[in-house]
Amino acid sequence: MWSAVVLSFAIIFIAELGDKSQLMAMTFALRYRWWVVLSGILFATTAVHLVSVAVGHYLGVAIPTVAISLVGGVAFLLFGAWTLRGDSLDDDEQSKAGRVTRSAFLAVTSAFFLAELGDKTMLATITLATDNDWIGVWVGSTVGMVAADALAIVAGVVLGRHLPENAIRFGASALFFAFGAWMLGAGIAPDAPAVGPVAGGVTLVVTALAMYLFTRRTKQSDTTESAPATHV
Repeated sequence: MWSAVVLSFAIIFIAELGDKSQLMAMTFALRYRWWVVLSGILFATTAVHLVSVAVGHYLGVAIPTVAISLVGGVAFLLFGAWTLRGDSLDDDEQSKAGRVTRSAFLAVTSAFFLAELGDKTMLATITLATDNDWIGVWVGSTVGMVAADALAIVAGVVLGRHLPENAIRFGASALFFAFGAWMLGAGIAPDAPAVGPVAGGVTLVVTALAMYLFTRRTKQSDTTESAPATHV
């Protein structure tokens, strides 16, 4: 069992480095408390990898990856719109704070659950479970992914302390839109692996440019309105 834990941890940890899941974790950490993001990732990863080892151990279970990609893409577009809108919250409104925390946890959990179904991490976990102890693979793969994403959460927390609120909000929403386009592209054209990344990249560039132009125009408008009137 322990050999399966170590092997699975090493493979999944390395597979996650530079993966879109790390970027997702960093994006969520820019907007929400780190422990909420980490809890959501842990919950989703535990569930997904349990499904993975079950598939690998018993075989023959088909995962409808195309439908999952389409649903996940739409979900990420909604996350992007939600983030762009922002949360109006006063410091003294503890009940609202609790609702925002619960909503953030559900958003993180559902996002990672949908993103990881059919992803290369899940496929690697399935493969490992066919030849190794399934409990060891489950534990090792889950810990490996959470550890890799925890590094991204740290980066998100550090960036969040040095970036202005609007930059965080616009940047996070642009990334969510890009994730949504990526997953929709992968679902619409499953036989063309490059479609998803290209769609995500184009969406990120276009969205970021639009938000930059909007911010610049807003600043110019505010400057014009605040300029003192001159009288002859």
